[in-house]
Amino acid sequence: MTEDGMTDAAKAERSAPDIRDVILEKALPHVAFDGWTVTSLAAGARDAGLDAARAELAFPGGEIEAIRHFSDWLDRRMLDALAKRDLKAIKIRERIAAGVTARLDLALPHREAVRRSLAVLALPHNAPVALSLLYRTVDAIWHAAGDTSTDFNFYTKRGLLAGVLSATTLYWLNDASEDRQDTSRFLDRRIEDVMRVPQAFGRLRKLVESFPTPFGVFRRPS
Repeated sequence: MTEDGMTDAAKAERSAPDIRDVILEKALPHVAFDGWTVTSLAAGARDAGLDAARAELAFPGGEIEAIRHFSDWLDRRMLDALAKRDLKAIKIRERIAAGVTARLDLALPHREAVRRSLAVLALPHNAPVALSLLYRTVDAIWHAAGDTSTDFNFYTKRGLLAGVLSATTLYWLNDASEDRQDTSRFLDRRIEDVMRVPQAFGRLRKLVESFPTPFGVFRRPS
């Protein structure tokens, strides 16, 4: 029974998205042992007070669909956490760090599920899904940070953050330090590295624009 007087099963019956969330949340402890399998999802459905067959109906695409939903579930919770903070009061690099940290903190109780997700997504035939999920996460972080760019910087920022998030997640998976302080320091170093890249691009652009023709063809239109 939840605080609003509804059982998990009753809440799950309200709508399809709720069913998927409820089954996922209950399945995550099983994923740590059985992986992203029908067994784990069915166990999650049973733990939520649902018929095991509801898991297959909720995730007809099997493990890859469940992993997609897991990533989306983390993204939504990350955005909820960031919405409670006054991000405008801190520097852009701190906003990005806050986004990455929030997502990893929310994933901490399910670190083994994250590890198993990455193992599945690392398979060659799942590369398009892996890239899509990574893009959605970094795009969500940049939007939460207040990014409104629409030019080439839009893609540069997301590409750089994708590298930061990927590297930091892999480091975090094996971080045994107290309160994951090593991961925080690792993240700070990675952000420091990528913050230099746009500055380098800016200097290169100014250099190219100062060249006489034929280099002038590379100048941005006024």
